[in-house]
Amino acid sequence: MLVLQHPTEAKHPLNTARLALLGLSRAELWIGEHFPQLESRIASAGQTLLLFPSQEPVQCPPADHARAADSSLLIVPDGTWRKASKIIHMNPALDRLPRFSLPPGDPSQYRIRKAPGPEAVSTIEAIVRALSALEPEYDFHPLLKPFNVLVEQQIAAMGEEVYRRNYLSRSSSNSCDVVVARK
Repeated sequence: MLVLQHPTEAKHPLNTARLALLGLSRAELWIGEHFPQLESRIASAGQTLLLFPSQEPVQCPPADHARAADSSLLIVPDGTWRKASKIIHMNPALDRLPRFSLPPGDPSQYRIRKAPGPEAVSTIEAIVRALSALEPEYDFHPLLKPFNVLVEQQIAAMGEEVYRRNYLSRSSSNSCDVVVARK
């Protein structure tokens, strides 16, 4: 897996992509907007999918994907929709890749960030959902344990009243990890 993280997301204290990568042994994090080395990285992979919605996404892993897991590459842009779209725009190799859409799942547990809709999930949740679909023989859900603890600690630190006022009364904002949401 390769996460392409927008620089502003890298500075975010609740960086769920970095949290996900701490629990994955074969994952890389590149920070920036333009990645000149990306084409050679894609060329070195057996098969590459982009985790990003499309009109014609790959809904299921291709038949040979599971057998080629060691040489396959899942690329995950990390940032808001606007920032993730900018990463794709600035790296034309990404736009040529088949896109993998998230399978339906539970609503996000990232209750301390606003989301544009119930299908929007954090980067770590999207990574877990995508890897679970692409490699069903493995259980990636333990990656979410530190994430859930982080969310609970943030809610406790802000207090129940502040949490209710700021996160339960409004339902949308552009400040979440929407790049991994399904359209």
